[in-house]
Amino acid sequence: MMEIISQTNRTILLDVINPEKLDLLTLVGEVKGIDSLSDDQMREINLHLECRSYEEAERKMAPVIWSFFDANSQSVKYTLKKPENISESMLTEIKLNEQENFLKTVFTVMSSRKSQGLLNVEFGFEKLLEMISPKKVMEDIKQVRKEIQYNYSKYAEMEDGDPGKLDLGDRLNVLFEDASTNYNNVMAMLPLAIEDVKTRLLLGGGELKSDNKELVPGILTMAENGELKVLEAPKEENTALATLDDNINAGLIEVIREDYNAVNDTPSDYVQNLVVRTFCPLSSTNQSKIDVETEVQNYNSYLEFYRTSKDNFIKVVKPLVEKLLGIKMFFDQYKAKSKGMPPSLLIANISPEMLAKSSNLPRLITYLNTTNSKNNFKDTIWYAIYPNVSWSQNVTNKINRERFKGNVQKAGTDVYSMESLSILLDVFKDYRVETFFSFENREETTFNALAAEGVEKAIEKCAPLIGKSYSEFAIPVLPNFTVIPKNKSGVILDTKMRVTDGNSAAFSDAKEDVMRLWIEGVYINGAYVAAGFHAACQCPEYLKDHFNRTKVRTDSELPGVRFDIEAGNNSLLAYTTMPKEITGFTTTIKNQINQKNFGWIFSSENASLNGENITNITVYKARNLLYNSEYSSYESVYKTQVTTYIERILRYVTGDFKEDNIKNFFSNNPQSQKSKWSMKKDCINAIITEGDNLEYSINEATSICELTISFNGSPRNLEVLINRVNANA
Repeated sequence: MMEIISQTNRTILLDVINPEKLDLLTLVGEVKGIDSLSDDQMREINLHLECRSYEEAERKMAPVIWSFFDANSQSVKYTLKKPENISESMLTEIKLNEQENFLKTVFTVMSSRKSQGLLNVEFGFEKLLEMISPKKVMEDIKQVRKEIQYNYSKYAEMEDGDPGKLDLGDRLNVLFEDASTNYNNVMAMLPLAIEDVKTRLLLGGGELKSDNKELVPGILTMAENGELKVLEAPKEENTALATLDDNINAGLIEVIREDYNAVNDTPSDYVQNLVVRTFCPLSSTNQSKIDVETEVQNYNSYLEFYRTSKDNFIKVVKPLVEKLLGIKMFFDQYKAKSKGMPPSLLIANISPEMLAKSSNLPRLITYLNTTNSKNNFKDTIWYAIYPNVSWSQNVTNKINRERFKGNVQKAGTDVYSMESLSILLDVFKDYRVETFFSFENREETTFNALAAEGVEKAIEKCAPLIGKSYSEFAIPVLPNFTVIPKNKSGVILDTKMRVTDGNSAAFSDAKEDVMRLWIEGVYINGAYVAAGFHAACQCPEYLKDHFNRTKVRTDSELPGVRFDIEAGNNSLLAYTTMPKEITGFTTTIKNQINQKNFGWIFSSENASLNGENITNITVYKARNLLYNSEYSSYESVYKTQVTTYIERILRYVTGDFKEDNIKNFFSNNPQSQKSKWSMKKDCINAIITEGDNLEYSINEATSICELTISFNGSPRNLEVLINRVNANA
């Protein structure tokens, strides 16, 4: 069947990544009087929005944060949208890639916790979060500095025209290009300035002077009576080697000064000297007298400004970082030795609120007509991801007067409504698109909250979507994943300094002078992981890799539409790439989850299979919002996709439901489609398994063919309008 339907896992993400990039509505354009889009339009949409890896998503969306300085408030401002009333020259574009400090820190936390296999309560988040501090930023710069000095010293000693010197010149050009990205940006220079002042005011390694006296280099000696003494070292002339080093340094200093002036439109002597000291520390013979009081004031000013600006930056960038993490984890779920059916993600790059407006729905419908109503299934959309559904729509505990500083609740820009979700679901149902949705990132939607409170609150919030014609296409995902817990998200940047009575610098002992910022937690919406995992399970190669140690066969020509993650030990053989977060659910909570059989529920349980410990998050329940009153349970997700898959295969094989072809499709002929599927019942990715049945009946009066698909005795019905023009006509 893979030659007919080559993919069953193409997913659309309903969210904005970069508002400056093209989006689905713009690319679809005006659709009045149009039933479907042209092939050229589809090619353009895929060119701009379709991604097959996180790296491709990062390249196509090019996520950025814009920053600019406000002279009135003497502060730096950050925004997700490019300000239209500020000139280009006043704007700084901060690219969110894996080189950006905050995103790099979050990725490092994720990979470290995964490799160590520690629960949230055991993991040392604070230690890794120090990567944001000026000290850690300076460590990266020092590595670049070491390479610059090493390569320049060799370059300076070589004769002009030497091919080796030209090779070193190429290397130095690359290193200087990297360095210039820092010293061409005052904000990037702040952590360097902070560490520079510390280096010059305090002893190497950040140790404080032990008293208020000026430091004098000395030599440890032993007196005649055995007493230890440190005597002042005699003054020595510079050695030839030191002079040579100074000469090389002098050349490098001149190159750095020239480069700084060349790339900076508004050069500053102070920043120029800072750049020089950062990338080419002066030898002791070149040190100048330090104005301690001025330097301490500068240091404290830099540190306060850095803390404030970094805090503002994180508040703005965090929601976008969480989206990028979600996209990364969507693709990360697919781990297969052979890439049979890798998931693809179409990033709509527009908010679902905008997409759900009545004036915009015709464009979405026309797009889905093109992808999902044709017998060409390459572009068919099977799943949608709707993240960040508002959790706190009905706030009952209104506070009239705030006596104590409390949490500032998320304002609505990056949280989407249940109303918009219902509007889109009503459209998606007609195209049989299953929508994974999850609630906004906050402590109330984490594993800790689910383990403490169960699923009752989530069921209550999903009530408007239950009992509707689109309920079976709505898949609520619980819980969200915690990357950095709120209570472990503090970062100590550094401590302010003071001038001592002896006119030397020392760190302040005052508690309020410890410069700390709070990230307030980083999370990943569960919908990304659920959709990514379900998409991965569609690939026969993925299932083959995960079930290769069992006796169950995998058919390479069938997708995993019938794969039931809840059956048997399936969840212990195919599981997510996410590390466990908590010790698990209590028996009471598990009983509640099993009784309700509600939603797509992830589990962080201690489990093992065949002596192997499962250290990853597994899938505990995989249900949509279609409630089966006979079984007092919500329906399994796989039933909807099997029904969709059979309907699409039937449409293709029968030439759009021709009556004679339908009869052949369900006949007992060994070559009929039903017979072919029945022969593969023992496969893990069988379309019809043992206990399943596939039947049909044709109402001659209405020309309606009713399909009945029984899953272990539980029937699902699907009606199609048959084509009376038979094959012999």
